[in-house]
Amino acid sequence: MAGLPTPREPAYQRVEPGSFEAPYHFYPRVLNAQLHPLVRFFLNLDNDRVIRRYVHLNPRVSPEALANLLHSTPRHFRWAGSDLLHATTAGGNRQMVVVETNSCPSGQKSMPAHDDHDEQAGYRANLVNGFLPMLRGRQLPPGELAVIYDKNLMEASGYAAALADLMGEHVHLVEFPDLERVPEESRPQARARFDAGVLQIRAGEDTWVPIRCAFRYVTQRPWNRIPVTTKTVILNPVVTCLAGGRNKLTAAKAYDLYNAEISDSGLEIRTPETIWDVSFNELPLWVRRLGGHAVIKVPYSNAGQGVYTITSESEFEAFLENTPRDYDRFIVQSLIGNHHWSSEGSQGRLYHVGTIPNRKGQAYVADLRMMVSGGPDGFRPLVIYARRARMPLVDVLPPGAPSWDILGTNLSVREPDGSWGSDHSRLLLMDRKDFNSLGLGIDDLIEAYIQTVMATTAIDRMAMNLLSSKGKLKSKLFRSLNDDDALIDEIYR
Repeated sequence: MAGLPTPREPAYQRVEPGSFEAPYHFYPRVLNAQLHPLVRFFLNLDNDRVIRRYVHLNPRVSPEALANLLHSTPRHFRWAGSDLLHATTAGGNRQMVVVETNSCPSGQKSMPAHDDHDEQAGYRANLVNGFLPMLRGRQLPPGELAVIYDKNLMEASGYAAALADLMGEHVHLVEFPDLERVPEESRPQARARFDAGVLQIRAGEDTWVPIRCAFRYVTQRPWNRIPVTTKTVILNPVVTCLAGGRNKLTAAKAYDLYNAEISDSGLEIRTPETIWDVSFNELPLWVRRLGGHAVIKVPYSNAGQGVYTITSESEFEAFLENTPRDYDRFIVQSLIGNHHWSSEGSQGRLYHVGTIPNRKGQAYVADLRMMVSGGPDGFRPLVIYARRARMPLVDVLPPGAPSWDILGTNLSVREPDGSWGSDHSRLLLMDRKDFNSLGLGIDDLIEAYIQTVMATTAIDRMAMNLLSSKGKLKSKLFRSLNDDDALIDEIYR
């Protein structure tokens, strides 16, 4: 069946201490890149300096509230990455806008070294700041260590090698793909399973090894094979995906609830105008409400899948006719495009600042990924990179032109055999060459960092609300927030 993973034996390897080799875990161009001085300066700022600068420029913001935010320790969502758009209003009010926040975010392979003497860079920092502190004081089941993944072997193996060095023991690196839609008769034997909440890895033909803690890079519908409650400690737990890390619908509600909670602080998560719980038949009403320009999203997709930009009647009709309807609910957001063709929302129009024009006078839409790690000492930025669209931003859309080529920035590419590749020709590094083309300054990076921490905190709080005192998913509450039978069926199947 087209688009499904090739039924093959999931990959497995045992990673020993001392096996980290940078060329296997970073893009080749990253290994020779020099971090831009401004980005280096930003990464060297501690949270107290960030707070002073931000409050100086935003005097209505409470310094105490911002300090509590940046110095807090997330309960569940300790590793996150937000995608942000550099947008502006017609009045020139520039801002960083959160498009989505990801659990298990990619990016380590795209980040030039901050410290030339630390070849493990963000891999090690994420484990030290976010993962290892989770294990302290926890009652762990007997077992070994593992990294489980369904894509991005380059980064998953980097985490496995860094974890082996930190713990001084081998780590099982195990592919854990979503094979539910592969016909059962051709489905290969799994390499990972859960037994009474304990992750087990098939290390031999019939040898199942219990795992006491695991680092997770499973991104595609992880809830259909990883329980919400596990005895094996996992970073990030699946509840963070359901609470917003892989669920755009719940994320939108988490942002709204958190914004209400912090409304007196002067802080706010900035997002496009969002309408949630939209049925398929209601979509024309909301697209019309936004002036015929909108973004329609399947809430539970990722890697750029299930996101549709609508800029014309023909584009909307093609969406209605050709889009698979695997789920019952959609979200609709205002479209941030060119100032001539953006959505007219309740708060006016936002449009892309775009990259600095090249020698041909062409500017491109670009987003910014800000990856953060949260631990006992609060949050820290880990990785920053940007991605640009395939085609330049134009004042007038050519008739029939696919707007996704102008607005879409995700680099993930689904191959014909169902595997994942990456179009890294559009990757913009934080080096001396690429960073300048983004037109960003130190205050834009600070704003992106604070927006990411707020979005992460909002989802972490939603995750806490979704779990009972015994760590079980509150099914009635979750259904009230996410009344989608197809999704519910995947979770409890």
